[in-house]
Amino acid sequence: MNTARRDAAASDSRASNRAAYQALIDDLLAARQAAWLGGNAATRERHVKRGKLLVRERIDSLIDPGAPFMELAELAGEGLYEGVAPGAGLVTGVGLVQGRACMIIANDPTVKGGTYFGMTCRKHVRAQRFAWQHRLPCITLVDSGGAFLPDQANIFPDEGLFGSIFHNQVGMSAEGIAQIAVVMGACTAGGAYIPALCDEVVIVRGQGYMFLGGPQLVQAATGERIDAETLGGALMHSRVSGVTDHLAENDGHALAITRRLVGELPPMPPLLRPRAPVQAPARPVLDVHELIHPDPRKPTNTREVLRCLLDGGELTEFKQAFGDTLITGFARIDGWQVGVLANQGVLFTESAIKATHFIDLCCKRNVPLLFLADVAGFMVGQQAEQGGIAKAGARFITAMSAAAVPKFTLIIGGAYGAGYLAMCGRAFKPNAMFMWPNGRAAIMGPEQAATTLAMVKRQNLEQGGQSWSASDEEAFKAPIRAQYEAFADARNFARHLWVDGILTPAETRPTLSLLLDLAARVPVEPTRFGVFRM
Repeated sequence: MNTARRDAAASDSRASNRAAYQALIDDLLAARQAAWLGGNAATRERHVKRGKLLVRERIDSLIDPGAPFMELAELAGEGLYEGVAPGAGLVTGVGLVQGRACMIIANDPTVKGGTYFGMTCRKHVRAQRFAWQHRLPCITLVDSGGAFLPDQANIFPDEGLFGSIFHNQVGMSAEGIAQIAVVMGACTAGGAYIPALCDEVVIVRGQGYMFLGGPQLVQAATGERIDAETLGGALMHSRVSGVTDHLAENDGHALAITRRLVGELPPMPPLLRPRAPVQAPARPVLDVHELIHPDPRKPTNTREVLRCLLDGGELTEFKQAFGDTLITGFARIDGWQVGVLANQGVLFTESAIKATHFIDLCCKRNVPLLFLADVAGFMVGQQAEQGGIAKAGARFITAMSAAAVPKFTLIIGGAYGAGYLAMCGRAFKPNAMFMWPNGRAAIMGPEQAATTLAMVKRQNLEQGGQSWSASDEEAFKAPIRAQYEAFADARNFARHLWVDGILTPAETRPTLSLLLDLAARVPVEPTRFGVFRM
């Protein structure tokens, strides 16, 4: 192939990659639009006619004008509940209020009355744990009908569900992390304890209600007939019970009071890590769309991806010639220093040794870790096993798990098996974890899973003296591939809250910058490693 034809083919490939990636982003944006709308048009209209702001209007009125809002788990619950928009009836994220970064947790009453499903509970708890880790004040905008009773098994009994919301509130308040509630609608049954456990409570006259048992329940239990306002309205709680502390006339007034309360809190802690002058990446970030092939079996040039993300595209690489299927080195993102671990192939013994050494350096120098995962797993086979891959991998996982510096994970391709775990998977509690729209994660890849299960079935059939044709084998493997592909998809991970969300490549640097800013204000404990097997 001559040079002109080769250049034309490369150009066509880039254009094809770009078109395929844009389709993924368009699909993501459509899902976000559904999440942002919340309930259907009729429900939103009724809500507005009552003089209430929609949930995202409430958040916009609360945060500082022009300030970013870093939303978490916006697609949680997508497709899991009939008639429920992505987001599970709750909006969570970090925004600036009076110049102070705060975690905002807001019920969307247009989605099934703001009731709590299992995923709603998990999303609320995840937001609290992020706030606790970064010592962010929590502002809860309450407008909820309480638990969605048919889903009680996923709401009531276990750790990480509704009761953990209360436990987290108590723990954060005990550590001086402010808890502020704004009761803007219904707040019933156990849900009434969410504001009752806060440091300060604002309630809106004529629309905010708090009671452990509503009028109907009271009548059924005691025979007493009482209206909602007398039982648990804003005037009663502000003047009689003392459960609430500030009385507002409407949503806007309540949010203005809340902004004033946040203004009385201690200022944001100072930065404990320096930030260098910002440099633009060496390549436009949209070039990522051309670098990633729609066929996941086609490898991605991770070094070129890094040139689209890092300040100046610069990486001070560590052990470049050793264990070269894992790229490690020091870099900056929007001026913040990070220790980068990025896959460039399967993890070998040398890769794991290098990762362990590099993580140790970052812990001793108090450098946050950024994992860019695109890995099929650890190498297998006789040579790998005899070379101690299990032992080296265990050291890698020990170092990664024990590292007390801030950790952030971004799945930029596929992340499978122990490779997913070693690259700081969800089980190891990174400060935040995101996927790109093309991201995938599973125990193994679809073809590996189908082939492995087919081999087991063939062995069983042959032991019974039966034959198995190639067409029968393919018919067996096809649904397994489809099942694994659906499981591994980024949207599936987002809907189950196995990641904090899906980022486009263009959103990645700004989001990481905000995360690194928050983490830079929290003191880091010294790292204490477990035993490294030699």
